[in-house]
Amino acid sequence: MAKFLLGQGVNPNAGDATGANAFHWAVNRGQLDTVKFLIEQKLPLETRNRFGGTVLDMAVWSAIHEPRADHAAIIEALLAAGAKIEEADYPTGNERVDQVLRDHGAK
Repeated sequence: MAKFLLGQGVNPNAGDATGANAFHWAVNRGQLDTVKFLIEQKLPLETRNRFGGTVLDMAVWSAIHEPRADHAAIIEALLAAGAKIEEADYPTGNERVDQVLRDHGAK
């Protein structure tokens, strides 16, 4: 769907009333393939929603509060793509998420 929408000229950085863009929603919903596609498209990783959260921040929040199977892999992909680790609340209390964050330098 993301490929189709981008191909039709939809702005992936456009948000809704929450300020969340396509990247924020993909991480929130645990859509790893979409997240990887958006990373490949070089979408900004540090865009903030109206709550001040970046894509990584939303991925971590979602992994704790609305967990999906691929959230840890999504966090890993975002960090590998250059997301700023300091945007993640750490520690989270979730060992799997905390381990991914530690592997990328969280202290």
